[in-house]
Amino acid sequence: MSEIWICPLSEVEEQVRGLKPAHLVSLLDPGSMIGTPHGLHPDRHLRLECHDIGDAQPQMAPPGEGHAKSLIDLAGRWDESAPILVHCWAGVSRSTASAFIIACARNPDADELELAQRLRKASPTAWPNRRLIRFADRMLGRDGRMIAAIKSIGEGDMMAWPEPFELAWR
Repeated sequence: MSEIWICPLSEVEEQVRGLKPAHLVSLLDPGSMIGTPHGLHPDRHLRLECHDIGDAQPQMAPPGEGHAKSLIDLAGRWDESAPILVHCWAGVSRSTASAFIIACARNPDADELELAQRLRKASPTAWPNRRLIRFADRMLGRDGRMIAAIKSIGEGDMMAWPEPFELAWR
């Protein structure tokens, strides 16, 4: 059951009940982090506090190298017996970048462009945070291919409402 699901914060409780994920990844602004939803052990809830920004800004916490490392480490620990559920505030930027990173980490030989196109096909609203992608690209030795792949799919449709979706990553 090697699924990676992405959703907005508003859908987390329902998705946890339905999917019964092996892991939950929450990417929210500092001070806005949620507790672990009922039915999920706190050890299986990765909480990453960062703002959804591309460049460092005063009094804001941009996604950093530590966040990318945590995602890559989680990908390595995931036994694929149950899905991973990833969310941010809207299910558009930090979460889609994280799902893409997990997919790339689990598939070292996968074509980054194909994975990015699958992401776009699954969600017209996906607009992965490029800063987070840059750190992971370097850590995974992808030589800029992850960055180029995400750039190739363009910006997400901000007029559409983000819905929970699965990233077909195999």
